[in-house]
Amino acid sequence: MTRSPMPAGTGPEPVAGGSGSVPLVEVLRPEPVVVVGMDAVGRSLPPPALAALAGAGLVVGAARHLAAVPVPPGVDTVTLGPLAPALDRLAAAHAAGQPAVVLASGDPGFFGVVRRLRVAGLPVRVLPAVSSVAAAFARAGLDWDGAVVVTAHGRELGPALNACRALPAVAVLTAPGAGAAEIGAGLVGWSRRLLVAEHLGSAAERVTWTTPEQAATRRWADPHVLLSLTPTAAGTGDPEGSHGPGGVGPVREDNQPAAAPAVGWALPESAYQHRDSMITKAEVRALAVARLRPRLGRLVWDVGAGSGSVGIECALLGAAVIAIERDPTAPIAHNAARHGVDVRVVTGDAPAVLGALPDPDAVFVGGGGTDVLAAVVDRRPARVVVALAALDRVAPAVHLLRAAGYPVTGSQLTAARLADLPGGSIRLAATNPVVVLTGERP
Repeated sequence: MTRSPMPAGTGPEPVAGGSGSVPLVEVLRPEPVVVVGMDAVGRSLPPPALAALAGAGLVVGAARHLAAVPVPPGVDTVTLGPLAPALDRLAAAHAAGQPAVVLASGDPGFFGVVRRLRVAGLPVRVLPAVSSVAAAFARAGLDWDGAVVVTAHGRELGPALNACRALPAVAVLTAPGAGAAEIGAGLVGWSRRLLVAEHLGSAAERVTWTTPEQAATRRWADPHVLLSLTPTAAGTGDPEGSHGPGGVGPVREDNQPAAAPAVGWALPESAYQHRDSMITKAEVRALAVARLRPRLGRLVWDVGAGSGSVGIECALLGAAVIAIERDPTAPIAHNAARHGVDVRVVTGDAPAVLGALPDPDAVFVGGGGTDVLAAVVDRRPARVVVALAALDRVAPAVHLLRAAGYPVTGSQLTAARLADLPGGSIRLAATNPVVVLTGERP
């Protein structure tokens, strides 16, 4: 039990019926729950953790963690499965003043149990260790200050998978049914090298470099952490996939590897290589990207991509992007490299090539007829944005979207840009009007 100091500037509590000097009132409160991180690099527990265990009345942890530490004889233990019963036991122990210890992997404040304990109203004292993510990058011999860390543990796999599709270096905290096999299957078609680190810090530790195709066909032990890296990011750490000097890429000056781009979006057409002005104009692109709502964890299709400007700006905002374009000479890859994003380019005619692609969260249709739009809505993305220059295509597109259950909004954008005239005068030069339709699934 510890003493809670009185707030500064407050007087002592009066004692009923007393007079003269009044003694300070001592308020006793239970010790916080001690959360001990189990080192992912196999080191022994530090003295503070050993002392907490020696004085514990209740120890909670996974079976492998309980077996790895010196739990004193006669101390109550709870083996973690569902967390709710363990939280109830911890709350009861805390209320009774019984010292309690929770064992957790690595740094338990990082996608770990600390958040759940605090939500349950339990005060905590955290003794962190090396996290599994830090250990995995260390095993790979790579820096990771430009990497993004996501979790698939207790969550849908899609957002974590799309982060791997979008970014050059991603660490994924996995779970049974949402691990290396499932992520590998979802990354087929993307140029990635995977590092799978199983049982880090234990005698059964195994670290494997593999490809998405190979990862999808194997069974992996739990727990494991996965690193998804572009070949350049894997670099010399990967003996089979070395294509560069290594490192996960430059660290942004704003320390936000997955945030909105510092240069903004709705960039001028001059920011892209394109042919014969066949590019979605900046004014239209600004609205289209806003309607698509790209962000880390989402997958966007750019159908009839042309220069790829819409898809590239979605990638700049963190989304995974597939650009579909029939012209194999289209400069999408060049433009994506220029802007430092990874866009998967699929060459072929839509709708034929759409069937083999993973389901999108949002689709921009910049080319093709109603057969393409019909194939898109058959996949039931949350949002469909269509840009149309020909007025005779507007009504069929609206009817098709509504028939598929999408409420539709639309706008005609007619921009007039400043242009210089001889003698210093200025005029407005009109661009072609474009109708932008948005269908959003209820």
